[in-house]
Amino acid sequence: MRTAIWAGAAAAAICGVIGVTLWKVYPGAPSDAFAECAGGASGASIGGPFELVNASGETVTDKDVITEPALIYFGYTFCPDVCPLDTVRNAEAVDILAERGYAVTPVFISIDPARDTPEAVGDFAGNISEKMVGLTGSPEQVDAASKAYRTYYKAHTEDDPDYYLVDHSTFTYLTLPETGFAGFFKRELTGEQLADRVQCFLDAG
Repeated sequence: MRTAIWAGAAAAAICGVIGVTLWKVYPGAPSDAFAECAGGASGASIGGPFELVNASGETVTDKDVITEPALIYFGYTFCPDVCPLDTVRNAEAVDILAERGYAVTPVFISIDPARDTPEAVGDFAGNISEKMVGLTGSPEQVDAASKAYRTYYKAHTEDDPDYYLVDHSTFTYLTLPETGFAGFFKRELTGEQLADRVQCFLDAG
């Protein structure tokens, strides 16, 4: 339990550091049609093409996955608390948006390719939402996707080769099929708050 608490605290701290970094690297963002939407930063160089593996073991690209607005989250299936809470929140926001007439896909990208097989990410995503897409890949594929979205992760395999924890950033990224990355959201938001903010982007777009 103590390990899980420290893992959650570490993830939250990393989230804050990376949030500050984003705004320092991209001063003044956002400055476009999404400027009125909290979390908007489409002027930032975040997101882009990726090639990963889906739950069926098929290699897919961002074009295959992001066919409608997508909420993308980087985590891992062995995560003791943060990832399940965040992905459930994202799925809840997607359901709320669906009730309002907006179609959004929740996406889970593993940053633990050593343990997260296609079957593992498929089971994880399916247990949260039938609409959630679970993705993994080779270490190189995962690293490339992480770098595209400017995320951070570090596996502590030295602690335990089988049951290690992974430090990682905890933002959720809104990506649109036509224009790419639109904004990011912190984990403190509730499902309804996240839905409200995503709707702002969809209405503005």
